[in-house]
Amino acid sequence: MRVQGKSIIVTGAGGGIGEGIAKRLAAEGAQVIVNDIHAGNGSKVVADIVRAGGRASFFSADVTKSADVKALVDEAVKRCGRLDVMVNNAGWTHRNRPALEVSEDEFDKCFAVNVKSIYLSTIHATPVFRAQGGGSFINIASTAGLRPRPGLTWYNGSKGAVITTSKSLAAELGPDNIRVNCINPVFNPDTGLSAEFAGGSLDEARRAKFLSSIPLGRFSTALDVANAALYLASDEASFISGVCIEVDGARCV
Repeated sequence: MRVQGKSIIVTGAGGGIGEGIAKRLAAEGAQVIVNDIHAGNGSKVVADIVRAGGRASFFSADVTKSADVKALVDEAVKRCGRLDVMVNNAGWTHRNRPALEVSEDEFDKCFAVNVKSIYLSTIHATPVFRAQGGGSFINIASTAGLRPRPGLTWYNGSKGAVITTSKSLAAELGPDNIRVNCINPVFNPDTGLSAEFAGGSLDEARRAKFLSSIPLGRFSTALDVANAALYLASDEASFISGVCIEVDGARCV
């Protein structure tokens, strides 16, 4: 059990990559706080984990609202006695289209969910980590922040911000024994946002276009990303900080 007894929050864990991360961590012994804005989805993930013999509970919070994120962190400490890891997975994108066609509201939502959420988790979880002698942030960014594709400009920018912010925080919070790392997944057709990334329904032409840029010849899966998160959450990664792990089949080489 690689994360036995660790208290771990996973945001946006009601489906897709977040669900995969939550289930993988629970299978390795973590007490997982499943967070999502959709209670039905999050509760189903918790039920699946418990049915499989793991430990998990649900907490609804909007990661763009300070009071919600504080309540999420406080509740994790209340339920588990401490907080060891915070996985910032919740994300959102505008539809794939020219940069000038993305509305201001879409831009604001993209940066609120993808970047402000990192700010809020840092503000509210860092004091907890400091008080207990350390902790770990795992921020789910994207290959989009390293090798941007046309049509997703503002999403690309938000994920670039996550990558740079994570590296800066790793340097700043290292003296407090707080690790900060990123995971950069490549396109996954099985997430709820796949049609937005593709600019429409994921037909064979769109699938082929995305797949052609991945040397290993397949898309990423939730399990691929979850395995990377498991490593970063474990004590095996106790000296790993400021790192971005590309889970991308060599797309970013």
